[in-house]
Formats: sequence, C-alpha cells, structure tokens
Amino acid sequence: MQQPSQAPEAPTSVAASQGKVADAPPDNWVDRHAPGVTRPYLRLSRADRPIGTWLLLIPCLWAVALAALAEPEGYRPLDLWLVIGSAVGAFLMRGAGCTWNDITDRDFDAAVARTRSRPIPSGQVSTKGAVVWMVVQALVASLILFSFNAAAILLGIASLALVGIYPFAKRFTWWPQAFLGLAFNWGALLLWAAHTGSLGWPPVALYGAGIAWTLFYDTIYAHQDKEDDALIGVRSTARLFGQNTGRWLVAFMVIATLLMTLAVLLAVLPQGSILQLMIALAGVWGFGAHMTWQLAQLDTEDTGRCLRLFRSNRDAGLIPALFLAVAALL
Repeated sequence: MQQPSQAPEAPTSVAASQGKVADAPPDNWVDRHAPGVTRPYLRLSRADRPIGTWLLLIPCLWAVALAALAEPEGYRPLDLWLVIGSAVGAFLMRGAGCTWNDITDRDFDAAVARTRSRPIPSGQVSTKGAVVWMVVQALVASLILFSFNAAAILLGIASLALVGIYPFAKRFTWWPQAFLGLAFNWGALLLWAAHTGSLGWPPVALYGAGIAWTLFYDTIYAHQDKEDDALIGVRSTARLFGQNTGRWLVAFMVIATLLMTLAVLLAVLPQGSILQLMIALAGVWGFGAHMTWQLAQLDTEDTGRCLRLFRSNRDAGLIPALFLAVAALL
C-alpha cells in the first residue's frame, strides 16, 4: 500500500487554528476548561471525545456484574475497586491506545479531512512527544492492573499484543473493526478473572457479544471516512460492505444479542433465581432494542448521523450493565 506522498495543507478553519479537533463535541471540557499546555496531549488521548472510554469501560462493567450474578454471595467488597480501577484504567489505556494509533497513522490522518486536525498531523504534538505521553499513560495504568489478582494481570499483559496490532489492521485486512473488537472488549475477560480468579464460558460468550457489538458500532463510525479511505487505500468494513451494510449490521446485532443472552444463561442458571434471570435478560433485550432503533435511524451517506448513532452506543451498552448490576444485588 502506498503511503500518501505529501501531507495536505494544514486546515484553515477557526477550530483548527485554535488547535481543536474537527469531530470533537463543540462544548467538550478539554477545549473549555483544561489548561492550555495540556490540551494537545489530552486531545491526543481523545479526552475531548469520551465515547471511546465508555466503550472500553462498558464490557468491564458487564463482566463485574455478571461475575457477581454467577456467585451465590454476589458482590464482594473488592468489586467497588474493580469498577473504579477499570474506569480509570479505561481512560488511561484508551488514551495510550489512541496515542499509539495516531503515531502509526500520522500520514493517513493528514490525508483525511476529519482527522487532519488531530494533534500530530496539525503539528501540536511531535511524534517524540507523543511516544513519551503514550508511555506515561501506560505506566500509570499498569499500577492499577498490578493491584488486581494474578489471572487479571496476565490477561492485561496479553492484551498489549492486540493494542499494538490494531492500528496496522486497516493496512492488511478489510476487517480492522474485528481487531478493534478483540482489543476493546478484552475487559470482559479481564474483569471476570479479577473477580473470580479464573475464566469460564460466561465471560467468553460475553466477550463474543462485545466483539459483535463493536463490529456493529464501528462499521457505522467508519462510514464517515469511506471516501477518503478509498483514496488513500485504507480498508474497513464500511468499504467492504458498501450498500449491504444494513444486512451486516442486522447480523452483528443478532449475534451480539444472542451471545449476551447465552452469557447470562450460563452465569445465572446454575444457582440464580428466576427473578434475577428475567431482570438480566431484560437488559439484554433493551440492548438489542437500542441497536434496532439505530438501524431504523441509519443513513450511511449522512456522516453527521453516523457519528451521532456511533456515540449513542454508550447508552446501548449501559442498558445491560444497569440491569445486570441490579440483578446481582437481589
């Protein structure tokens, strides 16, 4: 694949001249409240766009609640730290992963209208500075990981391979969204292990549900860039599916819902109550209903709508998280 031979001229919009990123929410806290010297690095970590942190955190929340639901004693005192630690860790590791992504994609980002205002291609942060920032975030996140049990630590270390590979996936496969799913939903395995000390079939099914969900929402997201991606040779499921995107999204929605249903059944049926099972499954059905609503709203040629629907997946993922958490309290 050929790299772009020459980066386009720097963006001339008012937002770009102020260092803002083009697709960040206009009222984000970084642009409004963060100290000026920190803004380029926070933008590099996507702190101005928190949806990615939510999407990384949500499978962790699923796993903690499902693991508590699977055990007669329910929640443990340590689970509060698992939730807090995974929230902070999701922020840090999402930031480190995005920094790594922008380092590897700096030439591609400079050639795409939506991404050329990012800190590296716009000149706000040097590549060397980005590497240092990535290492700092990863090291702080490792302190949280090392407070978990041995099984979780090993899984956390193993996840680094997926984080490292993901930015290159778009160069060699039409399915980079699958690699994102493998990385972004690893918390379903890690937090189950952090609670129980081992793995089992329920978290494996939950992990599969998360991967299918990521294929769903990130294909919607990728439709924003499909024209620029075609020009520079970047692959994606949005380009692969084209006019058949709707059918593929239905398939991903069904797979995600069925696998999450399976995860709940495997976790609850051995010793859980019917009430717990019904509440947990209600959350799964709400998850599926939200994705059905997204499909009804989707127009893959409307980039603004694609971005809004992508962001709405925070709410889609929080629905089962809430219902699982309530069921585990009973």
